[in-house]
Amino acid sequence: MIIKRHITPHLKKMLAQFPVVSLTGPRQSGKTTLLKSEFKDYQYFNLERIDHRDMILSDPVGFLKGKGSKIIFDEAQNAPDLFSYLQVFSDERNETGQYILSGSQSFLLNERISQTLAGRVSINNLFPFDITEMQLNQFKDWHKVILNGFYPRIYDKKVDPAYFYPSYIQTYIERDVRTLKNIIDLSAFSRFLRLCAGRVGQILNFTSLANDTGITVNTAKSWISLLQSSYIIFLVQPYYKNYSKRLIKSPKLYFYDSGIVASLLNIKDENGVNTHYLYGSLFENLIISEIIKLNYHKGKQPQIYFWRESNGTEIDCIIEQPDQSLLVIEIKAGQTFNKDYIKNIKNFSKVRSHVKKVIIYGGVESMNLSDIMIISWPDFYKTIEKLIYTS
Repeated sequence: MIIKRHITPHLKKMLAQFPVVSLTGPRQSGKTTLLKSEFKDYQYFNLERIDHRDMILSDPVGFLKGKGSKIIFDEAQNAPDLFSYLQVFSDERNETGQYILSGSQSFLLNERISQTLAGRVSINNLFPFDITEMQLNQFKDWHKVILNGFYPRIYDKKVDPAYFYPSYIQTYIERDVRTLKNIIDLSAFSRFLRLCAGRVGQILNFTSLANDTGITVNTAKSWISLLQSSYIIFLVQPYYKNYSKRLIKSPKLYFYDSGIVASLLNIKDENGVNTHYLYGSLFENLIISEIIKLNYHKGKQPQIYFWRESNGTEIDCIIEQPDQSLLVIEIKAGQTFNKDYIKNIKNFSKVRSHVKKVIIYGGVESMNLSDIMIISWPDFYKTIEKLIYTS
C-alpha cells in the first residue's frame, strides 16, 4: 500500500505555474515512488542508470525533441550537461509543467539549477514520512518512534531499524560523502557524525566539535555544511530580533530523522531511549523535526527559531507566522506534567507580549492552563497541523 504524501498537491500546483519542478530529499525518502505513482503521465528516466544517461547525453537535442515535454529526470545531478538543453527547450516551448527533476544530492542538483535554470524552477523537498502521513496507532509510544524513525522502507518492507540504519549510514558515508567532498579520512568523518548525534538539540560549538574529532574548525564547518546538504542534519537559528545582546547567536543542531540519531548513539531499544542521558534532547529533536518536515511537505519554508539568554532561560521552538505573530513552544520529555514547565514561557512573555503559548510533553493528558496550551504526545500528532497553520 502506497501512503499518500502531503507534498503531492503542492507539486501539482507548482507544475501548473513553473516549466520545471525539482524535488530533492535524502536517499530512500520516497521521491521515486511518489513521482512514479502520482505523475503517471510523465515519462520516467533514472540518470543513475548508465544506459539512460548515455542514451540521453549522446544526443540531447534529438532526445528532447523526440520525447516532447512531461519528463521526469531522476537523480538529475548526474547529467550536468543536460541542464543547458532543458533551459533552451523549456524557454522555447514556454509551457508550464514540462520537466520534473529529482535528486538525493541537493548541493549538486541546486548548483546545476542555479547555473542554468534559475527563475524557471520551483524547488521542493521531500523527507521521510512526517507523522501526520502515517497511521496514528503506530505512534502511541514516542520512545519506539524515536527508534524506528520515518524512512518508508522500514514500514513498507518491515525492515528492522537495527539493520536498516547502520546500513543506511554506511552507504551515505561511502557514497554521498565521496561524491560531494574529497574526504580522505572516512573514519574521522564517521566519528564526526557520531559526535554530532551526541550534541543533538544543543548549541553548536564548532571548536569543541573539531577538537573532539581531531580536525580543524574550518573542516568542521565544511562537514556540517555537507551534512546539511545531504539532509542528515539541520540547524535552528536563535531568535534575537530586537532582543538583548546577551542572547546567544550560535545555532542548535538537529537531525531530520530520529532513527538515524538513535542508531548513531547505539540505542538498541525503548528502555535505551528512556535511560539515555540525551533523553530530553531526543524528544525535542523528534518534535522539532516533525514541525520542520510538515512545513516542507506543505510547500512552506519553515520560520523556526529558538530563544536563549546567557543565564540559561530558553524557549525550545519559536515559529514566526506570516503576520509576524509568534507561536512559542516548550518541549518536555517528562510523562508527568510539572508546573516548572511553564517557567520559561512566562519569562519570555515578559519580553514579548501577544504570543500563543504551547507546551508539548511526553505524557498522555492534554489541558489548558490559563493562556497556555498543554499538549500531550498522543494529541501532538493529531493536532500539529492545525496548531501550526491556524495559530
